[in-house]
Amino acid sequence: MDIPVKEPRCILAQNPSPLTGPGTNTYLIGQKEVAVIDPGPDDPEHLNAILTATEGRVSHIFVTHAHLDHSAGAVALSRATDAPVLAFGDARAGRSALMQKLAMQGLKGNEGLDHDFSPDILLADGQIITTAEWSLQAVHTPGHSAGHLSFLWNDLLFCGDIIMAWSSTLISPPDGDLADYFRSLDKIEALGPHRLMPAHGNPIDAPSQRIAELAQHRRDRTAQILAALHGCPDTPEGIVRRIYDIPPTLLPAASRNVLAHLLALSELGAVQAAGDTLAQAKFSTL
Repeated sequence: MDIPVKEPRCILAQNPSPLTGPGTNTYLIGQKEVAVIDPGPDDPEHLNAILTATEGRVSHIFVTHAHLDHSAGAVALSRATDAPVLAFGDARAGRSALMQKLAMQGLKGNEGLDHDFSPDILLADGQIITTAEWSLQAVHTPGHSAGHLSFLWNDLLFCGDIIMAWSSTLISPPDGDLADYFRSLDKIEALGPHRLMPAHGNPIDAPSQRIAELAQHRRDRTAQILAALHGCPDTPEGIVRRIYDIPPTLLPAASRNVLAHLLALSELGAVQAAGDTLAQAKFSTL
C-alpha cells in the first residue's frame, strides 16, 4: 500500500524574471489523486515535468490567480489529465467599484493578466475541497489581484503572490488594491499557518515576522509618499522618480505601486486628486 506524501512536492518553472524571481513554483499534493497548485506558464517542458512527476494522476488543478505565470498552463494540463481547473474567477473577478471605475477610465490591468483564463469550478472564501488523500481550503486573499486565493493544507498555506520572502508583492490597480492587501495580511496572520509556501521563491518559516515586515514596508512607503507630496503635488510616475532608485525597466511597476498607495490614501481622505482620470491625476495632501 502506498504511503501518502506528507510534504508537498515542488516543480520550478523555467520562467525567471525581475517579477517572478527564480520562476513559478508549482506545488503537488498527494499521490493517487494529485492536487496541482499553480500549473505555471504555458510551457510544454513544464507541463511534461508535471505529468512525469504525477504520472498523470492529477485530480484537481488549483490556481491562485489569473496571471500568465500562474494560470496559463492550466488549459494544457487539464486537457492532458481531464482534471478540472478551480479558482476564484477570471482575470477581472472581485474588482471593487473603485477599481472598476479605473478600468472604465482606461487604466489597463497588469500586462501579465491571463485574459483567456476561465476556471471550470469557482471557489468561494472558506470553501473546502476534499479527497481521500488531502483536504484544501480556499482562502480569499486579494491585494495583489482581486481574485487571489491562498490554499490552506493542514498548517501550510500556499499563498501565491500575496507574500514572498525575497520581495514585496506588486500591487497594480485596477487588479491590485492596497487596502485589500492589508486586510489579507491580517487574515493570514489570524489563520496562524506554521509555514507559507509562496509561488515564487523559498518557503517562509516565520510567517508572523514576514507579515510584520511587509506591513511596515508599506507603512514606510506611505509615509515617504506623503512626505514627497508635502507642498509639491505630483503624479504617481513623478513621485516614483523622486523616491525610488530603480532601473528604468521597473518604473511602470513602481508607478502602479505608488498609485495603489495614493488610491488608498484618497479613500481615507488624506490626499486629493486633480485631473480627468485618477491614474494620470496630480495628487496633493489635504
